[in-house]
Amino acid sequence: SSEFREKCACARCMSATHARQSNSIISPLLHTSSSVSAKQHYKMLVLGGGSGGIAMSARMKRMMGAENVAVVEPSEMHYYQPIWTLVGAGAKTAASSGRSTASVMPSGVKWVKSKVEEINPDTNTVRTDDGTEISYEYLIVALGLQLHYERIKGLPDGFEHPKIGSNYSIQTVEKTWNALQNFKGGNAVFSFPNTPVKCAGAPQKIMYLSDSYLRKTGKRSKAKIIYNTSLPVLFGVKKYADSLWEIVKQRDLQVNLRQNLIEVRADKQEAVFENLDKPGETTVIEYEMLHVTPPMGPSLAIKGGPLADEVGWLDVDRDTLQHKRYPNVFGIGDCTNLPTVRTAAAVAAQSAILNRTISKTLKKEKPDKKYDGYTSCPLVTSYNTVILAEFDYNLQPLETFPINQAKERRLMYHMKADLMPHLYWHGLLRGLWGGPGPYRKLLHLGMK
Repeated sequence: SSEFREKCACARCMSATHARQSNSIISPLLHTSSSVSAKQHYKMLVLGGGSGGIAMSARMKRMMGAENVAVVEPSEMHYYQPIWTLVGAGAKTAASSGRSTASVMPSGVKWVKSKVEEINPDTNTVRTDDGTEISYEYLIVALGLQLHYERIKGLPDGFEHPKIGSNYSIQTVEKTWNALQNFKGGNAVFSFPNTPVKCAGAPQKIMYLSDSYLRKTGKRSKAKIIYNTSLPVLFGVKKYADSLWEIVKQRDLQVNLRQNLIEVRADKQEAVFENLDKPGETTVIEYEMLHVTPPMGPSLAIKGGPLADEVGWLDVDRDTLQHKRYPNVFGIGDCTNLPTVRTAAAVAAQSAILNRTISKTLKKEKPDKKYDGYTSCPLVTSYNTVILAEFDYNLQPLETFPINQAKERRLMYHMKADLMPHLYWHGLLRGLWGGPGPYRKLLHLGMK
C-alpha cells in the first residue's frame, strides 16, 4: 500500500503494465532519454508531458526546430483523462484512455525521462531527480497538479476495500465501475473537495451516470443518491447551474452544499463529512458506493519556488500566459494560477494564445493576443445526453453553437464520447487544435 500511496500522490499516474509494454515499442531513433549527469542546454525546455506540454512541444518544434526542444516527463504512459468519467461508468475502457508517451512525443524532440526536482529561473536551469542539470533559453511549465488522496483520513489505503472508487486516477477509475455494478441498495455518495480541482464538473457527472445506470438495471428505487460538495453552488455558471438543479429535482438526487469529505472508514463503509459553515460539526454517512474526488494542489516542483504565487501555483499573466517576473518563462494548464476552470478544453485555447505570445517574444515584440479564460465542461447527465458548458474568466457563457447549450442534448454526448478524444489525440497533441474560437465566430455569423 505504500507503493500505491506513492502512485496516488502523482497527478499523472502511470500503469506499470502498460509501461512494460510500451517500453518495448519506444523507437530509439525517434526519442532518446537521458539519465546521465552531463549538462544539457536547449533553446526551449518544456516541463511536463501532459496535454499542455505535448501540445506546446509540437508547436515549438514547428517554430524553432525539433533539435532545439526538449520535454521532461517521467511517465511511460500518457492518458486522455476527460474520458475517465465514462470509464468509471462502464461506457469506455480504461485501456482506450492511454497511449505510450513515446507515441505522442513529437518526433525528433528530446525526451528527458526524468522528474523535475527543482526550477531555478535566476540561472535558467532545471534539475531532475537523477541529478541532471538542464539549462534553457526559454521555459514552458506544464506540470499539471498533484492529487492528494492522503489528505483524507483512511485514504489511499481505503481503495483496497470494495465499494469505493475515484475517476481521477488510472489506479482507481475501474474501482468506481466495480462499485456501481455491485451496488445492491443503500446510499451512493459522491464528494467534491475543498480545494481547486481539475474538471470541476466531473464529480457530479459520475452521479448522473450512476443514477442512469441504476435506473437501467432496476435498482434505482433501492438507492439514495447523495452529492456532498464543499462549494456553496452546484455549478459556478448560473445558466448551467439552473439546468442542473432541474435535473437534480426531477431525478430525486440529494445535493448538500458546503460538505467536505475528511475521512473514509472503508472497513465500515462510512464517510465522514465536515460542515464548512459550522466548524467542528461532522456527519457520518454509511455508503454502499462511494466516489471520491481527492483534494488537489500545486505541483511540488513549483510550490515554494521562485516561480510560484503565494499559494504555490505558477504565477503567470492571465492574458498572455507569460510569467509575471521572468519574461522567458511561460505556463499552461493545471499548474498555473489562471482564474479559470482547469480542463483540457482550457489547455487547447491556451495553447493557441501561448504560441502567439512566444512567437512575439522571440521577435522582441509585445504579445498582441489575449486569453479570455475560455474553458469547457461537457456535463454528462446520462449515457446519451450532455449539457455543454462553455464559459470565460467572468463565468459568462461563451458558447460555440448557436443553440441553447444549457439543454441536455444527445448530439453533445456523441461529441464528448466520440469526437473529442479524436480531436485530442490528432489535433491538440499535435499542436493543431487551439480551441473552437474561430469556429464560434463562423457559427454565430461573426456576432461573437
